[in-house]
Amino acid sequence: MSATDIAKLCEALPSEKREQVADFVRFLLEQQDDARWEEILDEPRPRPALNAFLRESTAEGSEPFDRRRL
Repeated sequence: MSATDIAKLCEALPSEKREQVADFVRFLLEQQDDARWEEILDEPRPRPALNAFLRESTAEGSEPFDRRRL
């Protein structure tokens, strides 16, 4: 099914349903992006810069979010 076919079908829907379809498409795209990042992070090659950043971030600890510091 082409994008044009899908667009024609969506045009026949009420606006509320079109918004639901668009939300679902956004969800699917996010899932696709998440899956790709998981693949990248699971690659066995070394990432010294990332590992250093993670060590430094962990060493800093965490504190509650303070809007006044923005």
